[in-house]
Amino acid sequence: MLFAQPVAFMMGAVNMDGLPHPIAPEVCFAGRSNVGKSSLINGLVGQKYLARASNEPGRTREINFFLLAEKLRLVDLPGYGFARASKTTVSKFQDLGRAYLRGRATLKRVYLLIDARHGLKKVDGEALDALDTAAVSYQIILTKADKIKPHEVEKVTAETLKAIAKRPAAFPRVLATSSEKGLGMPELRAEISRVCLDE
Repeated sequence: MLFAQPVAFMMGAVNMDGLPHPIAPEVCFAGRSNVGKSSLINGLVGQKYLARASNEPGRTREINFFLLAEKLRLVDLPGYGFARASKTTVSKFQDLGRAYLRGRATLKRVYLLIDARHGLKKVDGEALDALDTAAVSYQIILTKADKIKPHEVEKVTAETLKAIAKRPAAFPRVLATSSEKGLGMPELRAEISRVCLDE
């Protein structure tokens, strides 16, 4: 079982020159600030404090790399859409994320996290456009799905699928998850394993 194996924080990179050598498959997690990227990574690997979660939006200002089982990297990108920082600082760490997406040969898939309570927002549309332009395969993950009723989860899932139907780089399946309750985690682990290791 891949996700039961040891995982450790590798490094944080603040510029493209600081990225680790691309020698292992990578999946990365992107999304609005405070959407739950760090919590999702922690939930995937069964650790509470591997990725530092924060109640302050925009706290992740570097690309953080985690090494799983010595053969797969989980990558936490800076959030977008809001940050308590100057516009220059915000632009700098968001540009870093975009540069990573465009130029990473070992990147197998981007998981774009969307808060299930709010669905796709305008700022998410900009992220989808950037991913389509970069021609990187991406899949939408709904977070915090335990915070709404099951029929509401079904509704936002259907709406999201419809919104991405004609997007060229979007994987045509939306996963609803809750890092708190474990909802959707087995399915996401299976997806990541298949994408990265079953080639």
